[in-house]
Amino acid sequence: MQHSFFISHGAPTLSIEDNLSANFLRGLSVNIPTPSAIIIISAHWETNLPQITGANTPETIHDFYGFPKQLYELEYNVAGNQELAVKVQSLLGNQAEIDRLRGLDHGAWSPLLLMYPEAKIPVIQLSVQPQRNADWHYQIGKKLSPLKNENVLIIGSGSLTHNLYEALRGNHQTPPNWVSEFANWVADNVAKGDITSLLNWETLAPYAKQNHPTNEHFLPFFVALGAANTPLSGKRIHDDTMFGALAMDAYEFV
Repeated sequence: MQHSFFISHGAPTLSIEDNLSANFLRGLSVNIPTPSAIIIISAHWETNLPQITGANTPETIHDFYGFPKQLYELEYNVAGNQELAVKVQSLLGNQAEIDRLRGLDHGAWSPLLLMYPEAKIPVIQLSVQPQRNADWHYQIGKKLSPLKNENVLIIGSGSLTHNLYEALRGNHQTPPNWVSEFANWVADNVAKGDITSLLNWETLAPYAKQNHPTNEHFLPFFVALGAANTPLSGKRIHDDTMFGALAMDAYEFV
């Protein structure tokens, strides 16, 4: 049976870099049973209701600007999985729709290029709904959870903290306290299995708004959390920062 994971995908350049977080993702798949398919929930696809990619060969979307030419030449030529897309739609109910034209944005293909560079495992992507809360996404994860028994790997791809203004303009040489305290709060509550506190992160977590001025990069965490078994068994399996203020933490949920 597969586990579910939350990973922080960082800047698009992560896919061509040699640093702690890129190397962590390169090594992650070694310790995971080879999945038959992957569902990845990306912070970079925002919709009002859940959307699922249904293309046979999803295109590689270069949804960023001003980066090195090398990034725009990268392609993740992976197969989709229409049968799995239909199954996910059935599990999520009438609210979910299949988009047969949408490709994979960098929140999906960038980490997968590091984890599975040969692109041999079919992938479908699922959107997030930023106008909805953590529990909404947690319930989506719960509905997807049975797919783990079918050897489907469920990955939430976002960022444990995501204040881009501070990251790009803050000139942080080391992680500020407001980043570290938030990251440790999440790790502590995962270790305790305190799902209620995690779902109420916006009011209970220290510096919640400072770390997430908008919520879309944290919402994939709750899909991965919801796909976990109960009682919760999870752990932080990686911690690092980019630009001083982007926590690159990753979690594994059984």
